[in-house]
Order: sequence, then structure tokens, then C-alpha cells
Amino acid sequence: MNISSKEVIPSSWDSTVLEAIVEVNPKLDKTQFSDDLDVSFVPMPAVEAESGQVDVTEIKKFTDVRKGYTAFQEKDVLFAKITPCMENGKMAIVPGVKNDLGFGSTEFHVLRSYSGVLPQYVYYYVSSKLFRIEAQHNMTGAVGQRRVPAPWLSGIDIPLPSTKEQHRIVAKIEELFSELDKGIESLKTAREQLKVYRQSLLKHAFEGKLTEQWRKENADKLATADQLLERIKQEREDRYQQQLEAWKATVKQWEAGGKEGKKPTKPKQLPELKSSESDNSVSSSIPSNWIETYIDSFWSLYKKPLTTGPFGTALKKSEHKSKGEPVLGIENIGRGVFARGNKIFVDKVKAKELSSFIVDAGDLIISRSGTVGEICEVPPEYDGALISTNLIRVSLNKKILLSEYFVFLFQGEGVVMKQVRELCTGSSRDFLNQTILKDILFPLPSIEEQKEIINILEQFLSVSDQLDTEIKDNLNRTEALRQSILKKAFSGKLVPQDPNDEPATLLLDRIAAEKADAATRAKKAVVKKIKTRLKSNRVRTNA
Repeated sequence: MNISSKEVIPSSWDSTVLEAIVEVNPKLDKTQFSDDLDVSFVPMPAVEAESGQVDVTEIKKFTDVRKGYTAFQEKDVLFAKITPCMENGKMAIVPGVKNDLGFGSTEFHVLRSYSGVLPQYVYYYVSSKLFRIEAQHNMTGAVGQRRVPAPWLSGIDIPLPSTKEQHRIVAKIEELFSELDKGIESLKTAREQLKVYRQSLLKHAFEGKLTEQWRKENADKLATADQLLERIKQEREDRYQQQLEAWKATVKQWEAGGKEGKKPTKPKQLPELKSSESDNSVSSSIPSNWIETYIDSFWSLYKKPLTTGPFGTALKKSEHKSKGEPVLGIENIGRGVFARGNKIFVDKVKAKELSSFIVDAGDLIISRSGTVGEICEVPPEYDGALISTNLIRVSLNKKILLSEYFVFLFQGEGVVMKQVRELCTGSSRDFLNQTILKDILFPLPSIEEQKEIINILEQFLSVSDQLDTEIKDNLNRTEALRQSILKKAFSGKLVPQDPNDEPATLLLDRIAAEKADAATRAKKAVVKKIKTRLKSNRVRTNA
């Protein structure tokens, strides 16, 4: 953070380097501990991001951790050195540990304060966003394995006030952070309540409860479930006949042209509509004029087949371009909306080869992995784009089912996503494919009722989304305020200065004397150990 070089600090403070006030990665004499000693163990997941909370309840035997782990003790500061843990703020002050000894991941740096330096002061400094940003810029190593090097950490500048001033600063930070945390907790509670509201609204929508009054008012206009099913069957047959007529016209052209080339393939008769009568209803209850049906009832079988993106060698990484024809991926799907911008493109020649994977404006794309089941409609400006292997393309028959309704069906954890989770279970990670998609039952009302459901959901969810945005903005503001507090703290502007405080130079002098004394004692201990070893060797030789 180098605040001392960017801000004017009080005259009684001093600017020093971190290793002048803390011992970085202190050594442990492991010979003094028995193998069966119980010690606390802290893996990386035991340290929470941002909060400074650490779980030290896991216990291991000393023999199991003496090699390959990082040792620490109470009041040490743990600093995650590897990406992304460091950037996420996995830092903490060690609380009381079993038998005054703890071990943890080798991806921790340990900072042990010298006398007169508060661990809390050090923790707040190294865990601040400004410090983490600077640490990130000084990481070394390969991508995905970048770490904050100990020499850089040891040599980083840190402003140092007297011990009394440190106490005042830490007390004020904790007071202000406590108030902020209360506000943050309230905002997070409100956000969770919005999520519950959203889930409840979607659940009621697809059980027909949102449109219950509408159905009563339009009872004389509504088709029965049997009529809706017949309409689906008729629409399928009409589409087949259209395809058949188009094929006949193509055959005539082929014959008129001297039958050159391969004869156009006759479209296959549609398979019988998959029945849902033998299946258990997936909804707790749906209105009597709704049906539960499968995707083959409403996707455009003859306009464009259900398909996933190109696999394996069909689209190699070496064929990715920085510009050209866009290839859509998971990153293009937001929460029910299309996210613009692309990372991958292919040239026109390759795009022509992959023409069967083109999407038209109005098609739907569904994520197969990662955020499984996320869905959105392709906007007009992406008409003709390609899909990657992580997407499924669905082209709906919009006389039967509207895109907006279908997208809402996949929102939240309602009836459709519940089936997706259950059907994807069994592999190491959730992965959606065409077979699973074809096994999902969808609650389907008439087009007229779909429109009413869409109108109601858009009205209420837009208000919910607006409130969620306001909560998110307030959370961002509280985080900015937290960082502002820290910046003031380490530039001497958070609490009033006490003219009676001793200058920080005296504290540094005492620390230097403490370090020199410790070095002398360590040297004497080594000499004593060597003499004892030599004496023991002489006794054995004489014997």
C-alpha cells in the first residue's frame, strides 16, 4: 500500500518496512515437541475471505503435520499468498490454538509481531484492498499459481505509530467496522428476502396461482387441456406437411435440372408425441386446462434441430480468432438475459463449415456446464452467430410456447431446474445434454395465459431487480467506506494525535534491540547444542 510514501503521516510516526516490525515466516524448533502432541490445523478453506474469521477447531497429531505444513501460534497473522486466495482477502489473526501450536497450508505467509506492535494493526494493513492490489501486481510464478513472494512482503513500506496510537486506531476501526457490519447484515438479509420472494413468485407462476383470477375472468375463452394437446398435435402435423410440400417442390426442381446430384431427402414422419400420462406430475398442482409435456411438443423440429455446439476437432483452439464471426459461450448468458461481448471468433471459411451450429435471432441458448440451465434469447445483432460446445440451441414453435415464458421456466430453483439437477446427478459435475433436456416435463398453459404470466412476472420481477440493484450499490458503498476508513487510519487521520505519545523511532529502537538480543540468544543456543553434541561424541569414542 505504501501509504507512507503517498500520504503525509504525523511527525511522531515513522515509515519503515514490514520485516522491521514483524518476523516473516518465523522458524520453529520441531525437536522440542513429541509426535503425539495434539495441534490445531488450518487448511486454506478454514480462513474466510474478507471477514478475518478462521476456524482452528480441526486437530491433528504433530507427527502428521511436522513436514509439509506452515507452523504458527496465537496472535500470528496468516496471509494467503497464492492467487486467488490473496485477492479474495483470506487473512486472519490466529486465535487460541491447541497446545499453543498450529499448522496450516504452505500457501500462508506468517507474520509475527514484535513487542509493541499490535497484530490487529498489521492485519488491518495487509488485508486492506489497496494493499492486496499492490501485492497482486508483485506476484510471481505461472498463471494460476502466482504467489506473493516473501522478500517483497518483507520489504513493503508500512507507516508505524506508537503502541498507544496503534491501540486507539485499532479500537476506532473495530468500532466503525462493527457499525458497518450491522448495516451489511441488514442489507444481506433484505437481499435474501428478495431471493425468497423471487422464488415464491416463479413457483406460483408455474402452478397457475398468479393467473387464477385471470382464468376466472376468461373462463369462456380458455381451451381445455385436451384441446391444447390437440392443437400441439395439429401444429406438428401442419409443420410436417409444410416440410413435405417444400421437399416435393425441391424434387421437381431436381428432376427439371436433369437429376444432377443427390436426390433431396424426404423428411421423415414425425415420431409420435411422447406421452406424459405415465409419469408422475412434477408440479404440486397445475390448473385443469394446463398440460405437462416434453420439449418435442414445442421446439421447431423442421425449422432447426435441437443441437449442441461443435465438439473436439470440429473447432480447434488454434482456429480461434480475435475477430470474425462470433462464437457464443456460457459467458453470453446472464440471468435470463443475453450478455453482449465475445472472446472467440472464427473466420468466414470455418463459419461456413460449422453452418449447422448457427443461431438465428430469437433462438434460445442454454448452458450445458458451469452455470447449468442458464438460458437467454439471442438478440437481433447476433443473428448468424455460432454456438460453442458448452451451449444447446433451442428454436421454439412460438405458436405453442413463447420464448419469454420458456426463459422464466428456467429461472430460480423451480420445477424445471429441480428436474435438471436431479437428471444431471451421477457425474462428477452437472452436465446438461439433449437427452436430459428431452426428459424434462414442462408445465404448459395456452398462449394467451403465457402472455398474462409473462406480463405479471416482468412487472413484479422488475421491481425486485431494481431493489436488488439498490442493495448491491449500498453494499459496494459500504465496502468503499471500509477502505476509506483504513486509508485514514494508516495516514494518521482517523483518530486525534496525542502529543504525549512517544515517537515511533523509540519503538523501532526497542524492536531492534529485541531482535539483536534474540539473535544473540539463538547463537548461544546453537553453540551450546554443538558443544553438547561434541561432548557426547567424545564419550562414545572413549567408550
